[in-house]
Amino acid sequence: MNEFVSIQLERNSKEPLYLQLSNSIYSLIEQNKLRSNAKLPAIRKLAELLKVNNSTVVNAYKHLENKNILYSQKGSGTYISPIPLEKLSTNIPQINQTTKHHVEITKDTLNLATISISPELFPVQDFKRLLNTVLDKDGGNAFNYQDSQGYLPLRESICDYLGYHNVRTTPDKIQIISGAQQGIDILSKGLLHYGDVLFVEKPTYRGAIANFQSRGAKIIEIPLEEDGIDLDVLENNMKLFHPKFIYIMSYYQNPTGISYSLEKKHALIKLANKYDTYIIEDDYLGGLNYSNEPYIPLKAFDYKNRVIYIKTFSKILMPGLRFGFIVLPQKILQSVLAAKHTTDIATSGLIQRTFDLYLRSNLWKKHIKEMCNYYQKRYELLVLELSTLSDHLSFVLPHGGLSIWVKFKNVNVEDLTAKLLSKNVLVSPASAFSLDPEIYPYIRLSFADVELERIPEAISIIKEIVQSQNNKAISIEPLL
Repeated sequence: MNEFVSIQLERNSKEPLYLQLSNSIYSLIEQNKLRSNAKLPAIRKLAELLKVNNSTVVNAYKHLENKNILYSQKGSGTYISPIPLEKLSTNIPQINQTTKHHVEITKDTLNLATISISPELFPVQDFKRLLNTVLDKDGGNAFNYQDSQGYLPLRESICDYLGYHNVRTTPDKIQIISGAQQGIDILSKGLLHYGDVLFVEKPTYRGAIANFQSRGAKIIEIPLEEDGIDLDVLENNMKLFHPKFIYIMSYYQNPTGISYSLEKKHALIKLANKYDTYIIEDDYLGGLNYSNEPYIPLKAFDYKNRVIYIKTFSKILMPGLRFGFIVLPQKILQSVLAAKHTTDIATSGLIQRTFDLYLRSNLWKKHIKEMCNYYQKRYELLVLELSTLSDHLSFVLPHGGLSIWVKFKNVNVEDLTAKLLSKNVLVSPASAFSLDPEIYPYIRLSFADVELERIPEAISIIKEIVQSQNNKAISIEPLL
């Protein structure tokens, strides 16, 4: 109750008392004097403290509930929402921190912010040959509208592709999409209602959060451990709320690079079934592996039909292609199919037919192998260069993906990001990946589109800035 003693209500004001009270409560939340999930005083007690009628407190609470700032539980009381929606709408970090500076990327720019692959890796000749094969075979039919769910031969090819990775499904459960972002969008459009609760990893991909928020969802961030989401925190929140989805990246999570252990994959399926919810598995880089560990998506363990599996080929083939698919549980299939149809009717028929041939010819296996060989050299060099800065930073080896999540000691990463930008080096600070306004000492360093020989140059610039701040030496420590 101590926080509420400071509330002053003006009896002579034209503003109703209940609005004054609701604004005062909201101000306490903004000042972090009231934390997420904190229980508010009982109506009668707060009314006595402020010397107002019970109805004033009731109306103030209801006003904030309508704005999703508070929530009530029958028989328990009124609580602060995990992330008040109105606060989010005015405090959303930039998806890419560098965009607010209107950065012009030139050939001299050291871009360690992007996770889009280098254009030199695009399988242009293979795709050109297959494209011509489709046009020779199908002619104008390749440009007709396809079934909104997707070209059936392609969906059959995708079943074979998934089988290679231990995922069993049928063509009728697959929806073709124009990139992972569209997949997230049609899931939101087809399944979310205003006020629904979603759980996401902390930190995570901002594009997904922005999409969920656009549908009026309430987002709760669940912290990550070194082998995946914190199951204790997850279940405690599942007991309090009924999340519509849990959004995760099981391989090379963006931005941390974490991959889920087998134990956590099995536990997630059990929890989703126990609390009757779904898991959205965003598999944007699965397969880009630099170790001998097998690549087995969470969906492979989905014996309860609780996983909505999104796979994009944009990151590992051609970013501009905007192509992928979703594997959907039967129960929610029709809602998502309808959302896809109202979004763009169907994904390009020419691209679908070409990609069908690409999968059937197994060219993707050759391409993934070439990608792994290409990026493993950059990964190993970046690790080697970062190791020379072990007095000032720490990191955990991701063994795959396109970036490394680096923790700095005694360094303001926002200042570091700005100083690097002034030297034409782009990076992505932690603030780009969380709703939490607190500044965390992490930066994501990507090696997706930087030349091998320029990686030492980039780390040298980081080293120069960090050492100039006279940081104290530290040893390597865990990621989270």
